[in-house]
Amino acid sequence: MISFILMMIFAAYLLGSISSAILISYLFGKGDPRTQGSGNPGATNILRIAGPFAAVLVLVFDVLKGTLSVYSAYLLGINEIGLGLVAIAACLGHMYPIYFKFKGGKGVATALGCLLSMGYSLAAWLFGTWLLVVLISGYSSLAAIVTVSLAPIYTFYFKPEYTYPVLMLSMLILFQHRANIRRLLKGQESKVWKKGKVNE
Repeated sequence: MISFILMMIFAAYLLGSISSAILISYLFGKGDPRTQGSGNPGATNILRIAGPFAAVLVLVFDVLKGTLSVYSAYLLGINEIGLGLVAIAACLGHMYPIYFKFKGGKGVATALGCLLSMGYSLAAWLFGTWLLVVLISGYSSLAAIVTVSLAPIYTFYFKPEYTYPVLMLSMLILFQHRANIRRLLKGQESKVWKKGKVNE
């Protein structure tokens, strides 16, 4: 069973390493998103670089990476801790993709996809929290930080057996946002939009 879990963890990492932001950015003729905008190959930066349609595609594919990884492992009978490790592997693949010189994104959408596999109610609360914060503040990074901070609490209420794996996942995402946290505290973080327009 341990060898099977390790195989699923490795598969999740490989799937997570497929950077939809980089591939879609090149497909739209915009080049490598890691050298533009915020430098983050994620949906928010793609929104700035290539527009909303490209950003939606990136978001969908990044969510699917997490959902497919965890739900497949769930269907194959892997236990809660194993599922948590699979989720972390998928996010690590997104953050440090083997196909793209280990330079990836923050892992928020992929983490949301992992949590989506654990229940629609949980996913709805997480997405609702993210949307509310980003609409009020305009900061995608702040919305991600607040959402992942609340994720273990939501999980304890809806799916308590997954609390510890989600806590590990949340800590990983927060670590990836350490630079954003410093910029937010200094008032230097960029908003998603400015005066009703996408912030370039």
